Amino acid sequence: MRVLFVDDDAMNRRVVSDMMQLAGVTLEEAPDGETGLKMVEAGEYAVILMDLRMPGMDGLTAISHIRARGDAKAKLPIIVVTADTSRDIRETCLAGGADDVMMKPVAMKALFKAMGEAIAAHAKR
Repeated sequence: MRVLFVDDDAMNRRVVSDMMQLAGVTLEEAPDGETGLKMVEAGEYAVILMDLRMPGMDGLTAISHIRARGDAKAKLPIIVVTADTSRDIRETCLAGGADDVMMKPVAMKALFKAMGEAIAAHAKR
């Protein structure tokens, strides 16, 4: 399984990379939304993990670009992984096209559970 993680913080990418490696998952990383979009264009992923607050293109904008595609990649499962604890952040992300929202720091078990649920939900569509 290939996963794309879009996050500007190198330490966050390292933590998630270590989790994925332990589970035998191939993780590809992008440091910003624009790079993430290019990687979606060029690659095949089972799920995308997306930070919200990044320089340049933020996560919600990147999600809207993915959802606006005219191909199967528009329906890729996207899980927001954020440190934003705003009261309405979950609703904002879901309304913006995310499939789920996880708060940092993420626990490995919870992350894999959310990924599995998002992938299964998309397989039924």
